[in-house]
Amino acid sequence: MENIQPILERVLAGGRMTAEECATLLDSHDIARMGVAADEVRRRRHGEGVVTYIIDRNVNYTNVCNVVCTFCAFYRRPGKPDTYVKTFEEICEKIDETIALGGTGVLMQGGLHPDFPLEWYEDLLRTLHARYPDFQLHCFSPPEIHNIHLISKLSYEQIMSRLKEAGLYSMPGGGAEILDDEVRKRVSTKCTTDEWLAVMRATHRVGLRSTATMMFGIGDANVHRVRHLQRIRDLQDETGGFTAFIPWTFQRENTALGRRIKDEPTGVDYLKVLAVSRLFLDNVENLQASWLTQGLKLGQVALRFGANDMGSIMIEENVVSAAGAHFRADEQTLRQQIRAAGFRPQQRDILYRHVQREEVERQDASDSATLRELSVAFAD
Repeated sequence: MENIQPILERVLAGGRMTAEECATLLDSHDIARMGVAADEVRRRRHGEGVVTYIIDRNVNYTNVCNVVCTFCAFYRRPGKPDTYVKTFEEICEKIDETIALGGTGVLMQGGLHPDFPLEWYEDLLRTLHARYPDFQLHCFSPPEIHNIHLISKLSYEQIMSRLKEAGLYSMPGGGAEILDDEVRKRVSTKCTTDEWLAVMRATHRVGLRSTATMMFGIGDANVHRVRHLQRIRDLQDETGGFTAFIPWTFQRENTALGRRIKDEPTGVDYLKVLAVSRLFLDNVENLQASWLTQGLKLGQVALRFGANDMGSIMIEENVVSAAGAHFRADEQTLRQQIRAAGFRPQQRDILYRHVQREEVERQDASDSATLRELSVAFAD
């Protein structure tokens, strides 16, 4: 086994990891060393000992989709009996519930509907923004924008500018899967690697921020994962528009692809990719743990492998759940998990700004008092 310590030491000394070094780490089984190095990078960036999380809601406005992705169990082809399109009022009801739980935003995505013009999305955003002017609309994804481009014949930048004017706050990094067409063309008919990157470039150019994601375990090898990380880092060098990177593993249970793939990523694979992402993406501030796909216990471990954020409490999530992820957590549970890992939990918004809520602070004070009483009882 190749000694990876020189690579880690060079990165910790301020050097930038090369693609070849990235491949060496992903090929190595020495995840303990990678974890220590990634944790050190996290500590330097977020030394206050805080781990953030967000209260938002995943709203899927439609499951109608005109492309075929073999890793997806959510989509329905146009014309099928179980298709749906949420009314604007139904979406508002979900936002009302989210706000009542302390939520600050909504993550809204849908299938690639063949009949929705750009004006439909503008009407949706204007309606929501007028009713909830301070609520953050974190919506759509590069494949959805590419679909609007095909329908409207407008450029990505024109589309993003109009959506921003209508009330779009930021954009999720969905649809990235693996940013390498050698993999993409085998599992999906949606946008190419260059199209995904071009949408993100346009998003950043009009002044919007976005996240970046990677779903691995869809027949990809380490060489494809390295190319994905390199493309994210290169675009971040160019635009600086990514707020966070979120890797997760393919959930195979109810998907066509899952029946064909023999080897699915393990917890060790996940932690390795997470740690290497933290070390390689030296220009991305935040790294999110995917407890939804890995479970809360591995999510805790991820906080010592470079992650500084636990993501959402997931009031509602349909796409990954449809594919077989069954983990759930409320705010109190997520905060307890963060504390048990040795960190201080802190709610944030879409742009990673801290959110203060009096009821949470009172609950924290109550929890601390209870712990002190227990300590005295044990001492007695």
